[in-house]
Amino acid sequence: MDTVPSPVGALTYRDATAADADALVALIESAYRGDSSRTGWTTEADLLEGQRIDREGVLAVVEAPRSRLLAVERDGGLIACCQLENRGHAAYFGMFAVAPGAQGGGLGRRIIAEAERRARADWAVGEMHMTVIAQREDLIAWYERRGYRRTGKRFPFPYGDERFGIPQRDDLEFELLVKPLT
Repeated sequence: MDTVPSPVGALTYRDATAADADALVALIESAYRGDSSRTGWTTEADLLEGQRIDREGVLAVVEAPRSRLLAVERDGGLIACCQLENRGHAAYFGMFAVAPGAQGGGLGRRIIAEAERRARADWAVGEMHMTVIAQREDLIAWYERRGYRRTGKRFPFPYGDERFGIPQRDDLEFELLVKPLT
């Protein structure tokens, strides 16, 4: 567990455990789905209904080899999380969620920088990869301002698998974003 000073209060980063699964599901859901997500800017509520993640999905990341789910706390409360997975030459960044009430103050920028630092230090990877719903232009622009670039490589959205939500449109797909870490 590491505590990092921050202008918005000290942030504590630790690897999530199975005991955190329910709290992580609630955090991720609050950042992306339903009315609570609309208080932040990361909502996908206009694109997808239903769940964003379930307990089994969180546990799969927590328990997978070469993977970690960073839990980020401030004043003892869970306020953010992100997935890091070692894929050899690159790390995959995903499941990034910041509590809606904590968005917009630079917290996300600090967390992604810490995730990149850990990927370099722990795994000596040269790149960070992520996939983002291609229709989320505002979110992609935010990542581009952090040094990520669009690759044009697209992946289909898993239509028909409600574990990932219920699409509200028929053109959803993911795009791979990449950032060099060297």
